[in-house]
Amino acid sequence: MATPARITSSHERDRERRRERRNRRGRRALRWGVILLALAASFFAGLAVGRAVEDQHPDGDQTLVRTLLPTTLTAPETVTVKVSKP
Repeated sequence: MATPARITSSHERDRERRRERRNRRGRRALRWGVILLALAASFFAGLAVGRAVEDQHPDGDQTLVRTLLPTTLTAPETVTVKVSKP
């Protein structure tokens, strides 16, 4: 004789659905956490590569910038000319 299928109550089915929903929410949160962690890691890796490229000097050349101070320049001599009308 075959055994009858187990009859589950609606309460048990609701409990199972809630458990499945919680599991899905947990997996979804874990997935987003991994995605955000990967994005942050790639962002900081990009910053590191950018700094390394910026610090490279091809052929050892280096550009120096020098600012001239206005006090080092001499003022031109002024001459006043008066012209009388004829």
